[in-house]
Amino acid sequence: MLTMDNAAPLMFAGLVVVMLIGFPVAFSLSALGLFFGLLAIESNLFPAAYLGNLPLRVFGILSNDLLLAIPFFTLMGAILERCGLAEDLLEGTGQLFGAKPGGLAYAVIIVGAILGAITGTVAASVIAMGVISLPIMIRYGYNMRLATGVIAASGTITQLIPPSLVLVVLADQLGRSVGDMYKGAIGPSLVQTLLFMAYIFAVTLIKPQWVPPLPPEARTQRGWVLWKKVLWGMVPSVVLIFMVLGTIFMGLATPTEAGAMGAVGAIVLAAINRRLTWPLVWQGMESTMKITAMVIFILIGSTVFSLVFQGVDGAKWIEHHLTSLPGGQIGFLVFVNVFVFFLAFFLDFFEIAFIIIPMLAPVADKLGIDLIWFGVLLCINMQTSFMHPPFGFALFYLRGIAPKEVKSNDIYLGSIPWVILMLVMVAIVIVWPGLVTMWLDKAQDIDLDKVNIQVESIDDSPAPRIEAPSALPGGQGGPGAGGAAGDGAAAPGEPASDGAAPGATPGSAPAEEDPGAMIERQMRQESSGSK
Repeated sequence: MLTMDNAAPLMFAGLVVVMLIGFPVAFSLSALGLFFGLLAIESNLFPAAYLGNLPLRVFGILSNDLLLAIPFFTLMGAILERCGLAEDLLEGTGQLFGAKPGGLAYAVIIVGAILGAITGTVAASVIAMGVISLPIMIRYGYNMRLATGVIAASGTITQLIPPSLVLVVLADQLGRSVGDMYKGAIGPSLVQTLLFMAYIFAVTLIKPQWVPPLPPEARTQRGWVLWKKVLWGMVPSVVLIFMVLGTIFMGLATPTEAGAMGAVGAIVLAAINRRLTWPLVWQGMESTMKITAMVIFILIGSTVFSLVFQGVDGAKWIEHHLTSLPGGQIGFLVFVNVFVFFLAFFLDFFEIAFIIIPMLAPVADKLGIDLIWFGVLLCINMQTSFMHPPFGFALFYLRGIAPKEVKSNDIYLGSIPWVILMLVMVAIVIVWPGLVTMWLDKAQDIDLDKVNIQVESIDDSPAPRIEAPSALPGGQGGPGAGGAAGDGAAAPGEPASDGAAPGATPGSAPAEEDPGAMIERQMRQESSGSK
């Protein structure tokens, strides 16, 4: 018999089972939610009318303007993946840094960060850098594991650098602004990029034979020709970054509008590089359609599950267990990050964001944790879902385009140091929360005890009078004629009427009446009328 005490634990256990089975998570969540929903109705845990909220929730998902940013950013990344921008960036920066030990690795990290800021998708970065850089690294003696690891990690950093799709989804699930989420991710993304470069620098000191410089014959471009090639790839990237991120940060565009401008900018860049063809646009639209449909189906499945889960007090069950962890905020953060890290072995970031985050966010908010900071922290942690087996998508992308001499074992083992660096980044953000919050707009603290409201005194002086114009038909003469008879007196030979203003001559425009006198006159009229 299903009761309020065991319904939430049974649903959570069922969730773990269906995820481990490997059936598509969108349909698993829907089936699990509907199954337990029917059981809850039969057990009188909630009325059947409660499930009437489900169509409203689905409509809310489909009409969510914020989620429109996902297809726009996806289309932008899909077109940039094929327009030749990554090739220009990699060839130019590779030649620029190639004379130094580890130069190609530095170039891959820098280009990965730039591509992350203009594409927002891991696949575009990993595939482009793997196709261009990996054969060159292998040819000139780079360690195989380090070469594959730096390419996969530099593509994965895309998930943290705005305009990341992960940040859009997290902002939606946490109920926070996408712009604030992007601002909060600026500091960690810069520090993580520097952390990756510091690791390469350490390798050049300890194992210089793993990252040899390019030989002189491989550095075919020098001087202005080289700088021209670098700028040819860099300047359009900076312009596109401003179109997408600059307009959001300056308040000129919403994330959806910025995504639309980014998609148009990507098409323009493809045209500039003379690669804008109908097959390119068709492939971009096809991949956009697939990713968008996947996101919507996962969202619908998760909302079916979460509706029933909340109906059986699952949110209270989760909150009770997580708030009773020892250590308060730190204990909660340690547990959540370990939990998400292990979930990332089996789930991708979309599934974690749509299933797990709605359970954790209310607890974090109750513990007084800033949800922007919490979202960025989880985003850093969820990067690892692309980097560790068995479902690390960045490793799959790299395996698909790597030469045959690259062993899968080298790809998997090469990812381990970079996963450790990502976990170090998680620890840095926990210890130094200002790295996220320093970029956010500071809320103005107002001490209500010190608020002093001052009301200006009302001027009791009589309202100014307006003299009647002179030489009007039927008037009595020139200026001051109305005042010649004295204030409140009628013109000679004419009785004063209730409808005429004091001091006005017959036929002339009435002077402005004092408001108090006007009210008194209206009251007299109403009194006489009632009599």
